[in-house]
Amino acid sequence: MLGRMHEPTPPPPHATVDAARVWDLPTRIFHWSLVALILLQYATGEFGLLSMQWHYLFGYATLALIVFRVLWGFLGSDTSRFAHFVRSPLAVFHYARALVGGEARREAGHNPLGGWSVLLMLALVSLQAVSGLFTTDDVTEEGPLVARVSDATITLMTSIHHLGRYLLLALIALHVGAVVMHWVVRRENLVSPMLDGRAPLEVAQPLRFVPAWRALGLLLLSAASIWALVAWGEAA
Repeated sequence: MLGRMHEPTPPPPHATVDAARVWDLPTRIFHWSLVALILLQYATGEFGLLSMQWHYLFGYATLALIVFRVLWGFLGSDTSRFAHFVRSPLAVFHYARALVGGEARREAGHNPLGGWSVLLMLALVSLQAVSGLFTTDDVTEEGPLVARVSDATITLMTSIHHLGRYLLLALIALHVGAVVMHWVVRRENLVSPMLDGRAPLEVAQPLRFVPAWRALGLLLLSAASIWALVAWGEAA
């Protein structure tokens, strides 16, 4: 007599999904390097940590990172490309409504709201770093491009640089608040994937990751362009 056929045991309702790779190493290094540079610039500019020369150097490094991230947004891995996470306003509205209703699904990479926050963060950091190139305190400190522009431009850029720090601090607070909200309300850890590159989700289609040597080449190109710009300004 044949034994009874046993049906496979279904998985438990809260089974853990295997972690999938979602972030490449260059994007993760960029993220945490930018965090460190913003903290260092704030410490040197507001609290006098180290000399202002370090403030300038940190600013140049930030500009190089921003140039790299823009290039990486077109030439990098799937989840790092702007085309992957910049959605239409309608898509953002639908995601926000689903998020409020507790029905938003987890994305491989930035969600529609997060995508636009990335663009806003890049824009504000860029504005702050670029305006610093034209800023002066009319006493001892001035940016490397001050001699290349008019007094009116210097006054405008100095005002933008002073105001921009408050806008940037507000956006950073909003960003941190969103991360905490995802952790507390949705039980979704957004920090861990930006450390190890992996997140517990199912990816519908395999993500494409480009080799790290491309990132290194783009970073060197970005750094060289900022060095050339600063050298050109200081030669005036």
